[in-house]
Amino acid sequence: MLPQARMATGVYGTWELYVLLDAPSLEWPEYEFRRVVPVPTPEERAGALASLGYAVVDGAEWEWREMYPHLVASIPVRPMTPVMGGGRA
Repeated sequence: MLPQARMATGVYGTWELYVLLDAPSLEWPEYEFRRVVPVPTPEERAGALASLGYAVVDGAEWEWREMYPHLVASIPVRPMTPVMGGGRA
C-alpha cells in the first residue's frame, strides 16, 4: 500500500525517515534525524513527515520489525494537500 513512510537506521546507525512512492527510490522524500539515540518520538516523526508534505493516515499506528541489522518502522501516510491536475493523492 502506497504511500507508506518508513523509518530505519541508516548506514551510520542514525535514524532516517522516507516516504515510499510509486517512483524510483532516489525520488522518495527523506528526512534525516542525524542521531543514533534516542529513537525519534511519534511527535518528531509526525513533524518530519509534515516537513515532507505528508501526514499519518487517521488511526494508523507505527509497525516495528527487525530486518537484521536494522530496526524498521512503517506506517501508512497521505499527502497533506491534494494533488491537482489528475495526479494521484
